[in-house]
Amino acid sequence: MDLDTKRLVRIQKRLKEKVVLEDRFGRSGQFNNSTVAGVDLGYRRERAVCAAVVMDFTALEIIEKKTIETEVTFPYIPTFLAFREAPPILKVLDGLEFDIAIIDGQGIAHPRGIGIASHIGVLLDIPTIGVAKNRLCGEVNAVEKINAPEPIFLNRIKVGYAVKTKKNTNPIYISPGHRVSVDAALRIALGCIKDHKLPEPLRLAHDLANKFI
Repeated sequence: MDLDTKRLVRIQKRLKEKVVLEDRFGRSGQFNNSTVAGVDLGYRRERAVCAAVVMDFTALEIIEKKTIETEVTFPYIPTFLAFREAPPILKVLDGLEFDIAIIDGQGIAHPRGIGIASHIGVLLDIPTIGVAKNRLCGEVNAVEKINAPEPIFLNRIKVGYAVKTKKNTNPIYISPGHRVSVDAALRIALGCIKDHKLPEPLRLAHDLANKFI
């Protein structure tokens, strides 16, 4: 596939200009009694399986689950993941009701400030948070203690947090996508931690996609 990466960068820059890093979510400015959708993908040869799990934020009980399978039409290229995964994510989220989405990947902790969580958030104009298993860019101190978040800085601007949520695990990397502040993204993502290192809606979406495969 002959890709015009300069055109893709221009698209990302246009979307980046629309990213909002203010808390515009929940009911009456509060997030209690709200709902969270976790979104993740798995792959089977040239097919992508995208799963979403909607949960109650307070009780962390499942409200709804959904999976879709689509053909993969874009290659994996670092920093351009949204062009590969946005189409199935948009399909799986269509028709679901939730207050905020936690997406597997980066938010603004991205070299051009527009990771997949920000990309999806802007396209749908919904609150989103990116939670990744690996750091894509930025500087952060070593994460030694459990539940002691370390800020991630990119060009001297705080773009997220690295945090170790459980013993004997690697940190996760949390950054706001759209319509969420950096600190609120951390608070909400950690509020969804239960018995595993990932936020529960995201963990269940990951398991659901893999089970489907």
